[in-house]
Amino acid sequence: MGLISWIVVGLIAGWLANMVMKGSGQGLMSNLILGIIGALVGGFLAGALFGVENAVSGFNLQSILTASVGAIVVIAIIRAISGRR
Repeated sequence: MGLISWIVVGLIAGWLANMVMKGSGQGLMSNLILGIIGALVGGFLAGALFGVENAVSGFNLQSILTASVGAIVVIAIIRAISGRR
């Protein structure tokens, strides 16, 4: 997956995760970082739990959904560790 695809998928996934988890809207850069980390976590979970290879493989719906789920998991873990809701 190219750099531009990672950036676009990361932005969309980070934004979606913030909307689902009712985030405070930290901004474009935090959405990008959250989405890219979410893509890594989501890709790992999809492979480990469901045997899906290349779950994040370009700019497509599957990649965006996988990255969004991963970003939601990351937000939930951060909130659990910090004690925030």
